[in-house]
Amino acid sequence: MSQKIVIVGSGFSGLYSALSARRLIEQNKDRVGNGIDVVIVAPEPKLVTKPRLYEANAAGMSAPLEELLNATGVRFTRGVVDVIRTKDRQVEVVSPTGERSNLSYDRLVLAAGSRLVKPNISGLREHAFSIDNIADAADLEAHLKRLASLPSSPERNTVVVCGGGFTGIELAAELPRRLRAILGMAEKVRVVVIEKSDVIGPDLGENPRPVITQALGDLEVETKLGTAVASIDANGVVTASGERIDARTVVWTAGVEATPLTKQIPGETDDRGRLIVDCDLRVPSTPDVFATGDAACAQTDDKGNRTMMSCQHAIPLGRSCGYNVAADLLKLPGQPYLQPSYGTCLDLGGWGAVVCDGWDRKVVKSAGPAKEIKAWINGCVIYPPKAIAQEAFDAANPMVNQLPVL
Repeated sequence: MSQKIVIVGSGFSGLYSALSARRLIEQNKDRVGNGIDVVIVAPEPKLVTKPRLYEANAAGMSAPLEELLNATGVRFTRGVVDVIRTKDRQVEVVSPTGERSNLSYDRLVLAAGSRLVKPNISGLREHAFSIDNIADAADLEAHLKRLASLPSSPERNTVVVCGGGFTGIELAAELPRRLRAILGMAEKVRVVVIEKSDVIGPDLGENPRPVITQALGDLEVETKLGTAVASIDANGVVTASGERIDARTVVWTAGVEATPLTKQIPGETDDRGRLIVDCDLRVPSTPDVFATGDAACAQTDDKGNRTMMSCQHAIPLGRSCGYNVAADLLKLPGQPYLQPSYGTCLDLGGWGAVVCDGWDRKVVKSAGPAKEIKAWINGCVIYPPKAIAQEAFDAANPMVNQLPVL
């Protein structure tokens, strides 16, 4: 009877886990024949290019996976996993029609990503948009296009971005030209970022901050620092300091947490709900379960650095996770996850971008030259390989993780 690796999620880490597992199984066909199945469970056979959802045309920010999965021998089950029973080694899958079924596994890979944190702020759920997933980003875009049918006014032409972290900065920097393209180049548009920290990009550190500040200033993006959002309504926001900003568009970008499925896995988690995994990306207290991508908190090197919730770590995590979960069933030695190189590439809209090296984020390129790198990442690097087995398996080789980022 075939053994089964079930992977929950078809995002960056889920996809590369599947490809890497199939790669190792193919390399050891003489040992197992076709005795190990690799199954992805996800709502659709596609990869959402989530890092691009701050851009225009969000509804098209995905890549089909059917041909790639067929070419590499990965099975696909359409549905959503909402229950994990680790004692029974089963997951419950809800199909698009609402039918519920059980799927057994010998090894489980949790790669179900993360979600936006929505705190209990008055009006947030009713009136704020987000770009947390492709549907939400498409809703925001449709709303922005509808603004063109309204009479011109400061309120119509204003967008408030709640959260001045990575996502908030990229969205805010992109919005001025998106709004002008929709409303007309002659319109005066206003973009305001509200950040509760006293500095913009608090998690990005000091080194890139002068570049970010200059870019936002040149783009005429306003920042309201050191204050939180107190309430949101259909016509704007009120800050904790009592200031009201009238706006027909409010976008919430502040904070993410791991998939709630991590709560169904016995194991230690960090402050974002990520499962803390060992060097093989296994959940130590639940040996049949591996976690990867935004669902996992893993050590990247021997200096104590931990993975970030980004595709830069999700793809390498997937390569290592797939190899190790397959090696576990094949009774082969694992390859500890290692990703010593770290870089940051932040899009700054029409101004350009900033590229940083290392965990201290030393700026190495900015403005136009950095934008070329960001365009290459967004247009090429984050997309899946071609539907050719050998090319896909080469892309899923965990040894690639140790190459320089840029």
